[in-house]
Amino acid sequence: MLLGVKENLARGLASSTCSSLTPGKMAGPWTFTLLCGLLATTLIQATLSPTAVLVLGPKVIKEKLTQELKDHNATSILQQLPLLGTIREQPAGGIPVLGSVVNTILKYVIWLKVTTANILQLQVKPSANDKELLVKIPLDMVAGFNTPLVKTIVEFHMETEAQAIVRMDTSASGPTRLVLSDCATSDESLRVQLLHKFSFLVNTLAKEVMNLLVPALPNLVKNQLCPVIKASFNGMYADLLQLVKVPISLSTDRLEFDLLSPAIKGDTIQLYLGAKLLDSQGKVTKWFNNSAASLAVPSLDNAPFSFIVSQDVVKAAVAAMLPPEEFIVLLDSVLPEIARRLKSSIGLINEKAADKLGSTQIVKILTQDTPEFFTDQGHARVAQLIVLEVFASSEALRPLFTLGIEASSEAQFYTKGDELILNLNNISSDRIQLMNSGIGWFQPDVLKNIITEIILSVLLPNQNGKLRSGVPVSVVKALGFEAAESSLTKDGLVLTPASLWKPSSTVSQ
Repeated sequence: MLLGVKENLARGLASSTCSSLTPGKMAGPWTFTLLCGLLATTLIQATLSPTAVLVLGPKVIKEKLTQELKDHNATSILQQLPLLGTIREQPAGGIPVLGSVVNTILKYVIWLKVTTANILQLQVKPSANDKELLVKIPLDMVAGFNTPLVKTIVEFHMETEAQAIVRMDTSASGPTRLVLSDCATSDESLRVQLLHKFSFLVNTLAKEVMNLLVPALPNLVKNQLCPVIKASFNGMYADLLQLVKVPISLSTDRLEFDLLSPAIKGDTIQLYLGAKLLDSQGKVTKWFNNSAASLAVPSLDNAPFSFIVSQDVVKAAVAAMLPPEEFIVLLDSVLPEIARRLKSSIGLINEKAADKLGSTQIVKILTQDTPEFFTDQGHARVAQLIVLEVFASSEALRPLFTLGIEASSEAQFYTKGDELILNLNNISSDRIQLMNSGIGWFQPDVLKNIITEIILSVLLPNQNGKLRSGVPVSVVKALGFEAAESSLTKDGLVLTPASLWKPSSTVSQ
């Protein structure tokens, strides 16, 4: 839907621009049309800035399409091919003399049908056109016929291969989509062979029947099986589009992706995605349809798939899981040793203030705004602004002092099954400012060590507790994998499968 809106807008801009122009004397109509087409393409491409990309390798494409062929009962279609009726309708190319011979032969055939059918392991390869995929579907069948000349069924082995092209369809007025077309069989792959030897008369009859099947089988596959292959691909593509739209839970918020545009690169299908963040009421709070930088798509390196999410989406997800919060701690009760050290450190600044610290001294920690997430050479950090106040007791209305702290932590992603989990390792107080003081001015760096230990002991466990629930990434199991692993790039986060599934390489009946 997003792509349709953007494409229509771009086409409208191009149309209005071109309609306001007329071909000049130096430029002919053909040149004028070409320039307008290029303008429309440029505008469309300029509006598409994906913030996530799902890359599907040939292993996943083969597995998903194989499953769809099963669901569409492709082998049953092969078993129901009307072999006898087809060769009777078109005997010997319509030549009367040969037609009479064929009819004579077929009088000795009581029935003729496919007894077993298998679709062998599919192949997905780049086509000669770099923006298309060639799909090869090997067909393996055993057919047999019954004749009064012998008591047993005469069986023969038939092999052929259906081939089709997957390409992008930009002809419709709606969004660009992937379609399967040009489905046919390969003449080079067609083989028909008798399985068992019989008498000379039966062997001769079998040979004539096989000769009649050779020209008939390609048309049967094209007319009977190709529509099923096309429907199977459409089902696979619809499932993929539905898959990327499954919401990702982020505490009370959720993240949703929408397709911007599909693409074919090499032997992969790439789905370029926009994203949006919604609150607990389902209201969109942030759109991510324009990444701040071009999102690089790393090579699959034999991985079945990869899911790349831009840094700004990851940042928003972290912020949604770590909203601004206030923590109030009775320090002497919860962390008595740290309370003692804090009192000692304050005593170096103001002894009278230190003496006021009682058993009910309170530390308030308030996280400001949302955390900043950034990556650098494969490492990630989360930076956040913290306000820390120290009260002499639970009855005190005013703090002894207020500090503003710029803190940062190393951010480490790891996976547990199909869940992505972020953990904040350690924390450092990169900069401390004295915002308010009731004990006189002092250099806040004097308290840096003890303040860092307080936020390390109070803030970090609470935040890691929230992050530990993880983010379910449904795409992992939906594509047939049990677990994922993560890595960081300069642009964002990359998810790949951690374990291979056992593929269903054939469709049997």
